[in-house]
Amino acid sequence: MSYHYRLDGGSLAISSPQTDQDIGTYQCLATNPLGTILSRKAKLQFAYIEDFETKTRSTVSVREGQGVVLLCGPPPHFGDLSYAWTFNDNPLYVQEDNRRFVSQETGNLYIAKVEPSDVGNYTCFITNKEAQKSVQGPPTPLVQRTDGVMGEYEPKIEVRFPETIQAAKGSSVKLECFALGNPVPDISWRRLDGSPLPGKVKYSKSQAILEIPNFQQEDEGFYECIAGNLRGRNLAKGQLIFYALPEWEQKIQNTYLSIYDSLLWECKARGKPNPWYTWLKNGERLSPEERIQIENGTLIITMLNLSDSGVYQCAAENKYQIIYANAELRVLASAPDFSKNPIKKNSVVQVGGDIAIECKPIAFPRAAISWKRRAESLKQSKRVSLLEDGSLKIYNVTRSDAGSYTCIATNQFGVARNTGSLVVKERTIITLPPSKMDVTVGESIVLPCQVSHDPSIEVVFVWSFNGDVIDLKKGVAHFERIGGESVGDLMIRNIQLNHSGKYLCTVKTTLESLSAAADIIVRGPPGPPDDVRVEHISSTTSQLSWRPGSDNNSPIQIFTVQARTPFSVGWQAVSTVPEILSGKTYNATVVGLSPWVEYEFRVVAGNSIGIGEPSKPSELLRTKASVPVVAPTNINGGGGSRSELVITWESIPEELQNGEEFGYIIMLRPVGSTTWIKERVPSVESSRFVYRNESIIPLSPFEVKVGVYNKEGEGSLSTVSIVYSGEDEPQLAPRGTSVQSFSASEMEVSWNAIAWNRNTGRVLGYEVLYWTDDSKESMIGKTRVSGNVTTKNITGLKANTVYFASVRAYNTAGTGPSSPPVNVTTKKSPPSQPPANIAWKLTNSKLCLNWEHVKTMENESEVLGYKILYRQNRQSKTHILETNNTSAELLVPFEEDYLIEIRTVSDGGDGSSSEEIRIPKMSSLSSRGFPVSEPRVHFLSVIMIFYCLLFSHLNNE
Repeated sequence: MSYHYRLDGGSLAISSPQTDQDIGTYQCLATNPLGTILSRKAKLQFAYIEDFETKTRSTVSVREGQGVVLLCGPPPHFGDLSYAWTFNDNPLYVQEDNRRFVSQETGNLYIAKVEPSDVGNYTCFITNKEAQKSVQGPPTPLVQRTDGVMGEYEPKIEVRFPETIQAAKGSSVKLECFALGNPVPDISWRRLDGSPLPGKVKYSKSQAILEIPNFQQEDEGFYECIAGNLRGRNLAKGQLIFYALPEWEQKIQNTYLSIYDSLLWECKARGKPNPWYTWLKNGERLSPEERIQIENGTLIITMLNLSDSGVYQCAAENKYQIIYANAELRVLASAPDFSKNPIKKNSVVQVGGDIAIECKPIAFPRAAISWKRRAESLKQSKRVSLLEDGSLKIYNVTRSDAGSYTCIATNQFGVARNTGSLVVKERTIITLPPSKMDVTVGESIVLPCQVSHDPSIEVVFVWSFNGDVIDLKKGVAHFERIGGESVGDLMIRNIQLNHSGKYLCTVKTTLESLSAAADIIVRGPPGPPDDVRVEHISSTTSQLSWRPGSDNNSPIQIFTVQARTPFSVGWQAVSTVPEILSGKTYNATVVGLSPWVEYEFRVVAGNSIGIGEPSKPSELLRTKASVPVVAPTNINGGGGSRSELVITWESIPEELQNGEEFGYIIMLRPVGSTTWIKERVPSVESSRFVYRNESIIPLSPFEVKVGVYNKEGEGSLSTVSIVYSGEDEPQLAPRGTSVQSFSASEMEVSWNAIAWNRNTGRVLGYEVLYWTDDSKESMIGKTRVSGNVTTKNITGLKANTVYFASVRAYNTAGTGPSSPPVNVTTKKSPPSQPPANIAWKLTNSKLCLNWEHVKTMENESEVLGYKILYRQNRQSKTHILETNNTSAELLVPFEEDYLIEIRTVSDGGDGSSSEEIRIPKMSSLSSRGFPVSEPRVHFLSVIMIFYCLLFSHLNNE
């Protein structure tokens, strides 16, 4: 150590390193009390590059078309260099193309064929990356000779790769090849053994450089470069030789051995060429001697002693590198010791089981082992044996084997003892295992799993399904554990088809694991059939085929075909041939289809369990067209104008039209005629036809038939119906019209019936019109009666108002002339004030009532009398008593409450009602005394009650 060399931890620092003094190979030694090891070797070199000489370079003269080489001539240097050239004052480097090339091996610039544009000054730039320095050479002038142009000539390879190249494993290998020539040569590459070039190879722009990345053993061999033009070819070849640095396949490991043992260490490395091996101990080369054998990568030391302890290194080396593997050998000598590895305090085993009690004291050399039970030494027998590692093995354990056992360990350095106990438990037995079950989907089942076990041992039940554990703690759907500590039954609720399989109940204790399995078969309705296809379709039939789906563990017994159209409500079962489709039938003919309707089909399978899910629908197809066969129904008509015959029918739905261009055929003739008149109605949606002819007599009977047709032809006709032609409006006005008012809001209109015939126009009924002087046309009221009714009561009128009324007859053609108007004034409005100051007295089921006479306003009708409305409750029937007086008597039941109200009666109708009075039943009056309608009795009410009592007395007299 000095100012020049200094240790920084384990690192070596060199101050102001000198090229001539410090270049060389270095190695680090690491030492501690256990030994010494050597590091791998480190090679120190210095990268540098000197400046170019400053003398001027000679001019290079060349003819046009001739090739030229401009030399770079690098100055003294160490380290990898990279080369570039500039042309004249252009700051950009000369770019490589198929005519120009800069070699990174020589640094020279090569121009395969000089052109006039190449004339100028060329400068070489060199960069040493390790030295972090670039230098620039003096310019080289290139001039063109004037003594003519160079003619064509064959290629001449100026840049060649070496005949032999050593290439390291994983390295990137570059081969250079460039030729001069006129025309400019093309460069190509090949392997001489005929094998293809590796797919990973890369080429430079001009193909002058072949690069092989990640070089491997299979890439070595002879490579050839071919330069060619119209004048000929030139070849260059060389051999790539693969080499690999040593790499460890097997290293030595730290080893602790007892004194007198033997050591066997083996290390292996791969590389090319194959590495050779040397061994070092504590940094010193190890040589063979009496106890030490060294052969290649194997080291054997017999009869170890304490001095053999140390740090060893195996070194693997070939011509390219040396690598080291390190390990410590520690030779030990000690008396037996149980402190770090005592015998297990309690070893637990079941009756009938086997147990091994380990005895592994630390002892160097290895201790001799013997066992005692209590004070008695154990000997080998059929049930007791001493294993090679010192463990005590007892087979087919019984209850009597329980107790303490002592292991005695002995070597030349001492004796040690250690004791442990053997605990014997009863065996666990599955008393009720799960059994095979055959169930239907949707059922709930219980798989039993019950055990008997030693009370001191905890039992855990684990269920698995088809090899996967069922995690019951997460609340898995359908599965639930039921039972107590010794019962592990599994309930499966609402079992599904995917629950078919193998169920395994595993019973685990700290000592053992046992299991029992059962197969569960879940049967269900079949799965949906597949691949439903329409093989052929006609106007009324379709041929179907399908493939069966899963039978879900119950054989398919029957198939059903269903169809759907735009006109059906959902899917409907259809008829097939054969009629019954067995579980082995996979095709059928569907019959009874409607022509010219789009159908899609599906198939449903059934078995003994039930009907399964339907298949996916078939493609949507339309049946072929045919002549329509369904005739219209409900042929009717009549009405309309004079000279018209109106015919109506129920239109044929689209699904029964059987084809395109659908329409209706109308056949008609007057009753008694033999000639039919035929009309066509081309509209699909028509349900009405009007036949017009001036010669038609009103209300004449016609025979009518309605048929159907489409593009395929004419179809069926309906049965004959009688339809009457249009008629004239009634020609006569009613006579004897009169009107009278019944109240403020109603009146009654009367008239005489019209005696009509075909000439005067049929009368189907009468229409009453009514209005006031200030009515507008839109406010005229209309109401109709049918048949021979000759009166009409009209309500909802205004009070004390003049109303006019007129009557006219009507039929299907319209209304006839109106009768002369008549008028009446409605009654005044009924009294608006209700009866007031009502008083009552209840004696022996006789109710006596009194009230004040109601005075009316000038625009109100006079009071003609009063109505007393009484009932037991709001839901019961109301009874009415009319009187012209302001008092009345009622007989009421003995044990009922009564609700009573009083209203006025007038020509204008009933007036307003009084407030409802509740008359309590007799039993509730006995404790309440004299009842009145209000808490405060008006003086007039008292007088009225007096008169009521007097009136009652006079009647009794």
